[in-house]
Amino acid sequence: MSDWQRLSSRMLLVHPVHEVLRQLPVLVGSIVLGSATGNNAWPLAALGVTIGVGLLRWFFTTYRIDDEYVALRTGVLRRRSISVPRNRIRSVQTDSRLLHRLLGLTVLRVGTGHQARGQAAFALDAVEVAQVPRLRATLLAESVSVAEQPAGVVLARWRPSWLRYAPLSFSGLLMIGAAVGLAYQSGLGLTIGQRVAKAGTEAAHRTGVVVVVSVGVVGTVAVAVLLAVLWSWSTYGNLVLRRDTERGSSERPCGERGSSERGSSERGSEGVLQLRHGVLRVREHTFDVRRLRGGTMREPLLVRALRGARLDAVMTGVHGEGESSVLLPPCPVDTAKAVLAELIDNEEAVNGPLRSHGPAAARRRWTRALALPALAGVGLAVTSVQVGLPIWGIWAWAVWAAVTVSCALLALDRVRSLGHRMADGWLVARAGSLERRRDCIACAGIIGWTVRQTLLQRRVGVATLIAATAAGRKHYRVTDVPAELAWSVAADASPWVADSIWAGR
Repeated sequence: MSDWQRLSSRMLLVHPVHEVLRQLPVLVGSIVLGSATGNNAWPLAALGVTIGVGLLRWFFTTYRIDDEYVALRTGVLRRRSISVPRNRIRSVQTDSRLLHRLLGLTVLRVGTGHQARGQAAFALDAVEVAQVPRLRATLLAESVSVAEQPAGVVLARWRPSWLRYAPLSFSGLLMIGAAVGLAYQSGLGLTIGQRVAKAGTEAAHRTGVVVVVSVGVVGTVAVAVLLAVLWSWSTYGNLVLRRDTERGSSERPCGERGSSERGSSERGSEGVLQLRHGVLRVREHTFDVRRLRGGTMREPLLVRALRGARLDAVMTGVHGEGESSVLLPPCPVDTAKAVLAELIDNEEAVNGPLRSHGPAAARRRWTRALALPALAGVGLAVTSVQVGLPIWGIWAWAVWAAVTVSCALLALDRVRSLGHRMADGWLVARAGSLERRRDCIACAGIIGWTVRQTLLQRRVGVATLIAATAAGRKHYRVTDVPAELAWSVAADASPWVADSIWAGR
């Protein structure tokens, strides 16, 4: 495929629609201008130019895949050329919006590990779905052999019960905020806000302020919950995480295989991970398993209360934050653990006990959690002695007691969460409470170490050990480890550190 190719001709139907949506503010402005001047030609001219530009995009977009590079040329007035070495390709993703799916098309994106966004990203928008297996196999041929119909092992499937974790995020509130911001940008927000304020004032006179505020809060929360559930369903519904290997294997969920199958040779370092999810907008990701360096279990406090967790991949060529690294959305923690143990082939790294960081690290968490409540308590006590204890003082002490108890529970949870483990070629670090993380990193992928101590850490004899790697978020921390153990942990993980002058300190 060394000749320049065009995208699917069906994009002649899609590009004009996308261009109209992209230029919608201009089209609305042309309608306003036409109404003000009495000249209806303005909106028709703007619409014609917009559709024409959309059609021209197809004629001015070509791509080529040769033995060394994959190249893309696009742009109508301003030409752009993007060239990516094939040996730098780390992943291939496809993205099918509703209009693409109706026409049998999909957007194919190439990932190299760099955060290329917008016009700098390499994306073929769009190719026919039937061409995707051949293009994926061609693009990943430099890194892994991808069969067009590989036999694989299903690691996880989406379940409707996973939706119970969706309301525990802030996605619904963020969507409400985005809608309000868009309304104000379009000029409708002020009018709607005035009407809502007027209706709220009238209702407050009839039923009381407390009732109106309560109904408003309950209504907002209900809408936010509904939006969060709908977003989670549309984004992650029908999720299938599958591991494909060159050797045949039966396609069964990993939770149904026996222990003998878990330790079989099919779980080597070869093959690819295939991730597919979405209901209205279907996305597919293909990852080279040989570039997997571990995984991260994320457990936000509310999700953890329902025994849930999210699983992220630690992989070279995949950014460690955001949706690009998500293997499983919030789901039962046992499912996330089973998938991670299957991927890294180490049950103890996922479920094994961790080494505590000692009393000094625990005191730091108690001190930071209770310092502010203690100062607030002293301030309230002084105020009570000076001016007495009015009615608001009773409420202030009640609030202070509730905050103090919450901070104490938070500190206790942070102490229980803190720990690390170094065994069998895996570094495991866990920390956090509001969002607890358990990072499982392959020692073979660690390329550097840093031991950092702040002034307060030096006073109590602890340090933060940072492992540098080319995968994921690039650095992983072992927080508040005893200072005398920091370099020994690094030496256990990376034998070459033992020869360093720092290991003896």
